Amino acid sequence: MITGAVAAFTLAATSTALAADTAATAPAVKAVIDCRSISDPTQRLACFDRTVATMAGADAKGDLITLDQEQRKAIRRQAFGFTMPSFTLFDKGEKPEEARAAIFKIAEAWQDSDHRWNFKLETGAVWRQTDDNELYHDPHAGSVADIKKGALNGFFMKVDGQQAIKVMRVG
Repeated sequence: MITGAVAAFTLAATSTALAADTAATAPAVKAVIDCRSISDPTQRLACFDRTVATMAGADAKGDLITLDQEQRKAIRRQAFGFTMPSFTLFDKGEKPEEARAAIFKIAEAWQDSDHRWNFKLETGAVWRQTDDNELYHDPHAGSVADIKKGALNGFFMKVDGQQAIKVMRVG
């Protein structure tokens, strides 16, 4: 039975359901929830038994995926910087500022032939500087990258508290 944190978020694994409404509750979960409205205890229990069996079958086949809050946050953190609309489904239940900013440790930093910084973060994500602003202290492994979403889906990174530079996720 789905309770507590596991019920915090569910995903239907079909692309049509995600395309239609990423905030909608998966049909298998909605069916279980709808059983609560049945007043007759015997019919309500039969409804729960039937719909939970359907939900368990969908889970076993991979047609339904359940995530608790920590799993959802881990996915959102790993996907931070990608601007695909479907990724917003991992923002459910978050404060707006939590979905628009994240802090990471830098695993590796280097300048390319255009003298722009590239950063590989602890998560494996790679970001590239897109403006010509200078960093006065070279970033290095262990530096802190504070990344915030700006207007028009742009991103800004402060490295070790320095002035922000404009960046984009490239990997």
